[in-house]
Amino acid sequence: MALSKKTLISMYENMNRIRLFEQKLQEIFAAGEIPGFVHLYLGEEAVATGACASLTNADMITSTHRGHGHLLAKGGDLKLMMAEIFGKKTGYCKGKGGSMHIADLDLGILGANGIVGGGGPLAVGAAVAAKYRKSKDIAMCFFGDGASNQGTTQEALNMASAWKLPLVFVNENNGYGISCPQCKSMAVVDIADRAAAYDMPGVVVDGNDVLAVQEAVAEAVKRARNGEGPSLVECKTYRWRGHFEGDACTYRCKEELEEWIAKDPIPRFEAKLIESKTLTEKEADKIKSRIAEEIEEAVEFAKESPMPSASALMEDVYA
Repeated sequence: MALSKKTLISMYENMNRIRLFEQKLQEIFAAGEIPGFVHLYLGEEAVATGACASLTNADMITSTHRGHGHLLAKGGDLKLMMAEIFGKKTGYCKGKGGSMHIADLDLGILGANGIVGGGGPLAVGAAVAAKYRKSKDIAMCFFGDGASNQGTTQEALNMASAWKLPLVFVNENNGYGISCPQCKSMAVVDIADRAAAYDMPGVVVDGNDVLAVQEAVAEAVKRARNGEGPSLVECKTYRWRGHFEGDACTYRCKEELEEWIAKDPIPRFEAKLIESKTLTEKEADKIKSRIAEEIEEAVEFAKESPMPSASALMEDVYA
């Protein structure tokens, strides 16, 4: 099914929103302006954008420690996200969650997750709820190559298949689990091959081609909505930065990084849009300028927002 001009331009905007948001975080983290760690999504923008293009606000996603891209692609608010990362009271989680725990239940964002492999069981629960309600809503679980080796992820794949749940597993294979390359942590080359053990479709796509991601995930979403059960889509991609900001990346070579930067998903998509006359270069520049202004406004909002008060320490805490 051909995508509308509106959808294509929205996808282009989302990719640039993620890129510019992460570049700004890289800058302000280096300046020591935000607390804690940040795990940047630079280079992987096509995966979140392509995957979320087929979702509605009622559909639910579970994210990872590298979750800013997922949250923005699902419609997350720039100002609330930035304020949360700054640890401010006006943030999504009142400044208590930080980068790795942003959630917006109204948008179906069930939360980023600091636990590797923690999203799978949560996504299964969301899918069980959707099936119980007899709705057409689905759940989507983003997870990395490292998380694919966790028992929680394998249990989630098994249960989703056994119960034929409306769930799509999107594997972001960026080649490294922290500093460990995939070839040293698993025998298979394609993580999607593991889907066969759970009797579900498993496909591999170029994770730096947003249209390839969108097409594969759209088919998986369609299956899930029609009651045909889960699917696994593996997106081969690469993170430009370290596992976290401050990681010296001594475990990979400069040539490898340069090879992947040459496959930058945003210029690739922009060239296709211009070639098809969906977008002009001038329009593309305007989009990027507008988003850059929105991000600057988000930073100012975060900086001007108050810190949480000490009296709020035990609020919203459940045991």
